[in-house]
Amino acid sequence: MAASVLLSKAVTMKSVARKLVFYVVALWAAISLNFFLPRLMPGSPVDMVLAKMGTRGQVLPEQRRAIEIMLGTSEDEPLWRQYIEYWAQLARGDFGLSVSKWPTPVSDIIAQTLPWTIGLVGLATVIAFTLGITLGTFAGWKRGSWLDSVIPFTTLLQSIPYFWLALILLFVFAVVLRIAPIAGGFSATGFQYGPQWSWAFIGSVVSHGILPAATIVLSSLGGWMLGMRNMMVSTLSEDYITTAKAKGLSPRRIRWVYAARNAVLPSISGFAISLGFVVAGSIVTEMVFSYPGIGYALYDAVTNNDYPLMQGIFLVITCAVLGANLIVDLLYSLIDPRTRARS
Repeated sequence: MAASVLLSKAVTMKSVARKLVFYVVALWAAISLNFFLPRLMPGSPVDMVLAKMGTRGQVLPEQRRAIEIMLGTSEDEPLWRQYIEYWAQLARGDFGLSVSKWPTPVSDIIAQTLPWTIGLVGLATVIAFTLGITLGTFAGWKRGSWLDSVIPFTTLLQSIPYFWLALILLFVFAVVLRIAPIAGGFSATGFQYGPQWSWAFIGSVVSHGILPAATIVLSSLGGWMLGMRNMMVSTLSEDYITTAKAKGLSPRRIRWVYAARNAVLPSISGFAISLGFVVAGSIVTEMVFSYPGIGYALYDAVTNNDYPLMQGIFLVITCAVLGANLIVDLLYSLIDPRTRARS
């Protein structure tokens, strides 16, 4: 018995080490692509900075060289040396300077916009997943109930283009009924000096985030609900469910411990990916509502060819996706004991 337990632990540690190596290699590949792709694209970030400053063609070579050093690019320095310096900058948390918001550091822009996106998109994603899984569980448990008639409506909302649903909610609740703010992350009239820690400011943030959050929840609820409902129907036909009923277990225990626990497994993988992409923000939603999140900052960076800002945001998105998948991958064995046996 003791030998089998030690063997099981050794196999588990080996599986965890193998997963960690895979994600480390994936992170290295993503960071390398993040470095090389902008440098292989046509155009020069230095020329863009000079255009923003209105001094293109009117600078000395020393000034141009100084801008190259600040941006982390150099036409004279070998690419491999730039690559090493890029890793050194990342180790210091230095993502360079933004071109569109020169000379603001990219890290400052990400630090200002990321909390807004995590608070809005992250909370809305968790609410949509929890609500969809719960409703899908009951819909699959009691087929033919009123919840089955709700599923077509939720899938209809999911089929509506994202921006169109956001515009409909904005028109109805902000323009016609005038019960919700029309744009922004907080009231500009009451807080001219920016965010502050007060109940009035928190209330303003909540009121401005209701419509964007509702757009995200309504557009994704149908997928979670339908997927969970179908998996519940399939799981309830398994032999172990019949055995659990024959043992006289309570319907509640069978529904949640035996049926829902196994039916939710495919949805957890999708939730991990969705949770990882939370930091990318909902670009369309943030654009429609002019929400000050990282998705809006990414759109602004692409529009202005701000390569340092794009690199920084893409890197944060990549790390978030890999981190979320790694955590769920490691926790998956706790949810599904069969994966431990395979490891």
